[in-house]
Amino acid sequence: MGRFDDLLSVPDVERLVTETAIRTPAFRLVKAGETVADYTTDLSWRPDPFTGTARVERVLDEFDRGATIVLQALHHSWLPLARFCRDLEATFGHPAQANAYYTPRNSQGLPVHHDTHEVLTLQVAGEKRWLVYAPVVELPLKHQRYTPRLGGPGEPVLDVVARPGDTLYLPRGWLHQALTTDTDSLHITVGINVRPWVEAVRDALTELESELAYRRSIDEEPDGLLELLAEKLDPEHVRARAWARLVRSRRPILDGQLDELRALPSFDAHTRLERRETVLAVLEGTTLSFEGRRLRFPERLATELEFLVGAEGDFTPAELPGDLDDEGRLVLVRRLVREGFLRRSVARA
Repeated sequence: MGRFDDLLSVPDVERLVTETAIRTPAFRLVKAGETVADYTTDLSWRPDPFTGTARVERVLDEFDRGATIVLQALHHSWLPLARFCRDLEATFGHPAQANAYYTPRNSQGLPVHHDTHEVLTLQVAGEKRWLVYAPVVELPLKHQRYTPRLGGPGEPVLDVVARPGDTLYLPRGWLHQALTTDTDSLHITVGINVRPWVEAVRDALTELESELAYRRSIDEEPDGLLELLAEKLDPEHVRARAWARLVRSRRPILDGQLDELRALPSFDAHTRLERRETVLAVLEGTTLSFEGRRLRFPERLATELEFLVGAEGDFTPAELPGDLDDEGRLVLVRRLVREGFLRRSVARA
């Protein structure tokens, strides 16, 4: 097995494209400098058809003619990459996303462009030649996509062939293009959507709408505006706000949840549990926020909640600190299993 095959392999891509009736926008076809069209169809069904479904024979024909198969937003639909991206989010504190590009030999998927997020490329199979050029827009924002009007690339600053197991980092704004050699190529592109200071300032100004000084007319003399803004832009405060925003916005990853729910009646004080490793959370007092949820608990549960949020290994309800009896502990952990925060320990056997 190759280094990244556990994330996504060539057989995985072929199965997704040929066996699952994959639909747009979960996939698309691209070909540098050319438009690829008419590769989807609608499948009849009541009450509504399945729209944008892959015409497999057409997709395969276009691949044979040099089109790249792009699998999009795999952090939403493919568990290994969902887990991988969530781990990156926990590490960096910024949203992560994943696409995959399966390009036939001697072809090119996308023309020269820059990305408005940080990029990690993971070469899964085959080879891909990367040409990287200096930016024409330094650290572009999301709306500052590349067009040739911004200027063409100069001489490449990097010309390298990625082979299976290789990783390439492309900083935001660096122009690049990728071409296959004499082998088909599969690589995963992981995007890290870092939060720039300009967005932090916008957030701070939104928070300052509650301050009277910011609601006064510009005809009046400003009073303490910069001081108030500086408080909101304290780096520690900004990063805490960004982390809370990330926590609120994450989609739940609930693999195996039906089995967890069915097992709830069998829980006892010695059932081995663990916090789901994909959960990012914020605990404010006894309010627990994660994956769009905001759960409020009585203040008397502060000790138990702090333990659960900080848990790094498995534990049993009986091992929870605090003043709850075993029945109370079971009520708490069952609630958090239902909400997707806890699950039975994978190592329980």
